Amino acid sequence: MKAISLYSVIPVRAEASEAAEQNTQILFGETFDVLEEKPRWNRVKLHLDGQEGWIDAKMCTPMSAAEYKSYRAAYDSAAMVAMPMAYAVSENNGQTIPLTAGTRLAGYQEKKDDELRTVFARFEVLGVGFRIDPSMVYAKTPDLNEQNLLQTVRFFLNIPYLWGGRNALGMDCSGFTQTIMSLFGKTLKRNASEQAQQGRKISDVSKVQAGDLVFFDHEDGKISHVGIVIDGERVIHCSGRVKVEKLDSNGIFSAEKGDYSHHLVTIRRV
Repeated sequence: MKAISLYSVIPVRAEASEAAEQNTQILFGETFDVLEEKPRWNRVKLHLDGQEGWIDAKMCTPMSAAEYKSYRAAYDSAAMVAMPMAYAVSENNGQTIPLTAGTRLAGYQEKKDDELRTVFARFEVLGVGFRIDPSMVYAKTPDLNEQNLLQTVRFFLNIPYLWGGRNALGMDCSGFTQTIMSLFGKTLKRNASEQAQQGRKISDVSKVQAGDLVFFDHEDGKISHVGIVIDGERVIHCSGRVKVEKLDSNGIFSAEKGDYSHHLVTIRRV
């Protein structure tokens, strides 16, 4: 069965329990397969990145085959919420719903209200129209360069770390990179170890450019952390919070600690 999220964020858990570890989150408008149904829980597989887990059955909205086909046709080329948080207003009942960065807006259109001399935007989900402030949206995918990257990520500074998080009130390191890179038309897997297999390898820090991904390990040698290169000397990443720190061939140098916090393993360009 195909289904869709009509909630701002749905937690996806490792087991069918509220106390279970949160592996990731489903954003508004994202679709997924329902693999297994229990009285209170559904096991799902996200179409975005193939992640699997359990969600509250009450938060699952089934889609017919026709609804899914029509929606995906509009969704794949959709505009995206670019600010950490925006609000959409339902044309059906006037209620608002908060939408976090990276949320796609199917059927997005910008229109002019001649009477009010303003521009507004709308999108549609399962036949329900929503209005949204167009200044909160990337209607077209921007070029991935230092200027555009800095313009985007400055709004995300100090978002706190949250294991499995993908939203403005909490992200983990790979959730942050997945979200930011999606705004530039780049589709990443969910976890840092998976992202480290994407794109092509860059041999040295001296050859990096804005938007390259840098990966780090624990003492066991396994990839455990990821950040986004701003330039040859700076990286933005989520460790405790989203922050900008110094990057060199050894890794991330923390000014707060006066030492290296992460050891550089590899660099990838997607």
